[in-house]
Parts: sequence; structure tokens; C-alpha cells
Amino acid sequence: MTPEAELGIFATSIVAGLIGSLAGVGGGILVIPVLTFGFGVDIRLAVGASIVSVIATSSGAAAAYVKDRMTDMRVGMFLELATTTGAVCGALLAAVVAPAFLYVLLGVVLLSSAAMQVARLGEETPPTDPPSALASRLRLESSYPDRRLGREVTYSARRVPLGFALMWIAGVVSGLLGIGSGVLKVLAMDGAMRLPMKVSSATSNFMIGVTAAASAGIYLSRGDVDPRIAAPVALGVLTGALVGARLLQHISNRTVRLVFLPVLVVVGLETIGRGLGFGL
Repeated sequence: MTPEAELGIFATSIVAGLIGSLAGVGGGILVIPVLTFGFGVDIRLAVGASIVSVIATSSGAAAAYVKDRMTDMRVGMFLELATTTGAVCGALLAAVVAPAFLYVLLGVVLLSSAAMQVARLGEETPPTDPPSALASRLRLESSYPDRRLGREVTYSARRVPLGFALMWIAGVVSGLLGIGSGVLKVLAMDGAMRLPMKVSSATSNFMIGVTAAASAGIYLSRGDVDPRIAAPVALGVLTGALVGARLLQHISNRTVRLVFLPVLVVVGLETIGRGLGFGL
């Protein structure tokens, strides 16, 4: 690979890391298509670099979000129980379930969720309702400092069983189809549990790193991580993630939705394409 190509990968990865940290989905959704179509990288090496980019996004952005009190650690660790359990179930089901149908179904769900995001573009913070008994018992109530609003925003998780179930499904999808589930994590926290969009994005950034780290060793053992590709991707994504972590404090929840919306559409179309046989 030429130095010019490595520089191009680095520059592209900065953009991917910026978008990934704001949307809470990691940079892989942009890194993989650019590497394969733009630079002619083998899909296996592109996926390996994508795993590295997700860890870089999570490590860079999540640390900053935790410091700035944007990440809800309690919600994240609670929901990781569902995600990891679901991932194990998905891996076990992979041999008996046809993935093509699930890709198409997932794509339809994501595109439908995009319409939900459009309907909520005018919502800066979720409605403030009393926490449910289960949320109070689990202490899934917190607050974060919103610099754009200039005040402390309090919130509490709602519909906790539904959010937990959706997180389990996100884990199943990840284990079954071998794709990241950052998009589904954000949808579960924002759509079902009605956490503020910024908190959903920051907490998802924290969670996706745990999932990616668990699978990174497999890609390393297969030889699917090429340092000449993974290094500029990791450095670029980390740079973009750190910039995104700074931006999130100063932008509105509506802007975060505007970043997340095209990601939903792109992931939805890509998964439908995979299911129909012409995706990545």
C-alpha cells in the first residue's frame, strides 16, 4: 500500500470516527465501504480494520464522555448483560437460521426506525415522567450537564423490560450476522427507554467497545488485521472520535439525531443489500 493510500485512509477514518462518536455506532459503517470500494482492500481485512476502529472510537470517545458525565455507566453495564447473552445465543443459532431473511428484516426495521427519528427531530429532551418502580429499584436515574442548554438535564429510564429485550435482540443480531449492533443499542435506549439522545449515543460508545474487544482476538488469530491498514484507520478514527466527543457537549440532541438519521438509512440499505445478495 502506497503512502498516499495510507494518508487517504487516515483522512477518511477521521470523518468516520467523528460521525461514529456522535451517532454512537462506531466508525465501521463508513470504514468498510471506503476501504473495499475506494482503496480495493479485501473485505476480510476491511472488517478486521473496522473492529479496530470500533475499539478506537469507544476508547477515545467513551473516556471523554465518562469524564464529562455523558455516559450512563449503570445503564450501560445493566444492558451489557442482555447484549452479551444475546450474542452467545446468536452465535449458537448461526448454524440453523438462514441469515439472508434476517438481514432483510433488520434492514426494514432500521428504515422504519429512521421514520421514527424524523418524527422526533423537534424533541430536545424526552418528556419528564416519574420513573417506573423497576427503574427506581435498579437506580436507572441520573442527569448530565448540557452545555448548550446551560443546565443540568435529569432523566430516568422508562420501559426497562422492553429496553432489556431489545438489547438482547441486538446481541443476537450481532452474534448471528457478525455485524456491529451500535445502531440497535442507540435505538433501544433512545426509542424504548427514552433516554436523552446524547446519553444514548455516549452510552452506546461505551458499550460497543466491550463487544468489539471480545471479538478482536478472533480476527487477530485469523490474520485479518493488517497493521498497514489497521494503523491509519485506528489513528484516524481515534482523532475523529476525540473531536466528536468535544462537539457533543455543544450541539443539540436534534443535531445528534440528524447525524444518526443518515447512519440508520445507510445501515438499513446495506443490510437489505446483503440479504438480497448484492451488499458488502
